[in-house]
Amino acid sequence: MQARMKHPVFVIPEALQALQTLGRTTAAAGPSAQLLELVNLRASQINGCSICVQMHSAALRQHGETDERIFAVGAWRETPFFTPAERAALALAEAGTRIADHPEVVTDEIWEEAARHYDEAELAALVLGIAGINLWNRVNGMTRQPVQESRPVVEAKSA
Repeated sequence: MQARMKHPVFVIPEALQALQTLGRTTAAAGPSAQLLELVNLRASQINGCSICVQMHSAALRQHGETDERIFAVGAWRETPFFTPAERAALALAEAGTRIADHPEVVTDEIWEEAARHYDEAELAALVLGIAGINLWNRVNGMTRQPVQESRPVVEAKSA
């Protein structure tokens, strides 16, 4: 795949600065970096953003996350690998990403479950983080930004 254009944040550097500031502010105010990366990965999977799926999977590894949990993010409901608080954040991320799928963007049930696990500042950080990753996913998708090749995640073992 080839990009349709130079990445818009490099065409308008002030936009990059604003988005980076949003990311830093959200990270400083919110729940753990690991949780934010799980949320970023899930939204990016839904949106099909290969750059972000690769980047947030790698970031999760850097935070000490296991491949077992990283690979299971897309099926978090069907696995035993996530805490109730993580499940609440992932449900919020899905609802906030799939805004056209339901008449109410985030149901009261999803919101109340998230509010049981996170205080107001953490909820604010999650909401802003979910909105931010969706913005990145959409910019990357519209301009067809390609994922950069890197070493394989799982290297073949010789027999």
